[in-house]
Amino acid sequence: MPGPGRYRGLRAFGKPKDTKKTVRRLASYLKADTGKLAIVFVCVIVSAVSALAGSYMLRPVINGIADGRGSIAFLTRSVAVMGLIYLSGIAAQYLQARIMVSVGQRVLQTLRDELFLKTQRLSVRYFDSHYNGDIMSRFTNDVDTLGEMLNSTLVQIISGAISIVGTFSLMLYTNFWLAMVTFVMLPLMLKAARGVAKKSRSYYREQQRALGELNGYIEEIVTGQKVVKVFCHEDIAMEEFERHNGELKSKQLGAQFFGNIMGPVMGNLSQINYTLTAVVGGILCILRGFDIGGLTVFVNYSRQFSRPINELSMQMNIIFSALAGAERVFAVMDEEEEADDAPLALSVREQDGRNVWEVPEGNVKYAFKKENPDFHAEIVLQDVSFGYVPGKTILKHITLYAKPGQKIAFVGSTGAGKTTVTNLINRFYDIDSGSITIDGVDIMDIKRDALRRNVAMVLQDTHLFAGTVMDNIRYGRLDASDEEVIHAAKMASAHSFIMRLEHGYDTVLEEDGANLSQGQRQLLNIARAAISKAPILILDEATSSVDTRTEKQIERGMDRLMAERTTLVIAHRLSTVRNANAIMVLENGEIIERGDHEALLAQKGRYYELYTGLSELE
Repeated sequence: MPGPGRYRGLRAFGKPKDTKKTVRRLASYLKADTGKLAIVFVCVIVSAVSALAGSYMLRPVINGIADGRGSIAFLTRSVAVMGLIYLSGIAAQYLQARIMVSVGQRVLQTLRDELFLKTQRLSVRYFDSHYNGDIMSRFTNDVDTLGEMLNSTLVQIISGAISIVGTFSLMLYTNFWLAMVTFVMLPLMLKAARGVAKKSRSYYREQQRALGELNGYIEEIVTGQKVVKVFCHEDIAMEEFERHNGELKSKQLGAQFFGNIMGPVMGNLSQINYTLTAVVGGILCILRGFDIGGLTVFVNYSRQFSRPINELSMQMNIIFSALAGAERVFAVMDEEEEADDAPLALSVREQDGRNVWEVPEGNVKYAFKKENPDFHAEIVLQDVSFGYVPGKTILKHITLYAKPGQKIAFVGSTGAGKTTVTNLINRFYDIDSGSITIDGVDIMDIKRDALRRNVAMVLQDTHLFAGTVMDNIRYGRLDASDEEVIHAAKMASAHSFIMRLEHGYDTVLEEDGANLSQGQRQLLNIARAAISKAPILILDEATSSVDTRTEKQIERGMDRLMAERTTLVIAHRLSTVRNANAIMVLENGEIIERGDHEALLAQKGRYYELYTGLSELE
């Protein structure tokens, strides 16, 4: 793969993000549902108040029974009132749950939409330097943890906060001195929760990172399973997997330990608080005449007071995991996108069956194109230098031209810069110095979409999508008719094998065309390029992985495809470039020889040595 290679680990994410900033950013996604959240807030209040009020109803009932004033009618009325109160709380909980599920799923849908849209706007450089599996984990693991938090955790936090405030207020109202006992214990409980949460936060961030790396490795090995088996590297793959899995395990141990220990710690502290409250309350009943009903209610509130704190602490693992996932999602969203098109950038449109330049009003620099608007596909590289990473130049002062309809071939050792040239013409990467022009127009002044619509590519690595054969060919131009698809297949020499398939053009392809041979997949790629009608064609070692018989079939398809198109060909097999108008021999990022086949043989230089077998491509 061209480019600087894949970066590993934290280098892809940089420094950990600010948690407060992440929370604020998540909150911005909830603004569209302010009205629904207001209803949820009311429901949470009703639910919390009903629980508190229902508990307080026990005080007069118990006191009435203790004083001998209770009756069946009194008990019946009290139980009926308590039932209504609790039923209102249940109804509020049901309504808040339904609304929050709706809100949470809308936010997740928006996040996935924005994340996917962002990936479409990222440069090829980003995908060359990041694991596909790690990018996928942002859509799955990280977004799922956010969903869990939005669906339930947020409501529980709000409910818990209201319950804490309401419970403590009623405790003060019931008995001030007993409330002070709980008040003394509160700082200790909060300090313990804060200490455990601080430890837990860092472990959950590392857990999400390790999970992304593991997913990336799994995706890489599953995709390259044939290569693994061919070279008998199953044991090595397993060792590497165990290393990634072990790292994830160690991070999960820390995260889960501190996440799970929160409950027992807070539970024991609340039990201590409950015991102290019961002891002091009993003394007050004996010495100060505190009523039994009040003590019963207060002890119940004491348990209720610690319960929301305990629940909040138990939610910390979900919260920290979700925030860590959100940081990773936002890290992708904050990546630098492909540069915007230049102001007044030129476009290309079809007119009367031919492509013409479209110059915006006010563009003085290319006003001459209005006089001669035809798109001729003349390519010129002038003193071009480029490197994938700063300080490491791949192409060094490359100058070449391809006149309309010409076939220009590139040969040279692996890493010489052949594929890099084609990447620059498509603006997958932008050059460091020099210029690349098409018909005298700098490609930096052409709308990126217009440029790429007029450059068709057939790569060595074929990629077919899930769908029918016809759908895959039509991917080159989505508005193409069935007849145009069939014509493109015939041009690419693919029609005959397609008709031999069980359902012809309606045959559904397996994953990446696994039910086709390598040559058949390549023929479909050529057909896809043919249907695009792009006047510039790039063939990047399109026949390097097929047998000689299939290569001849592919070459016939490519010859039809190259007719009247400006074509750039990269090939390892020199026999495929003999008829090129010009052949560029690249080594170490420089053109060391140029000319047609006969002229280069006459020079008896590097090309002559390669063609005659005196030396081989490295």
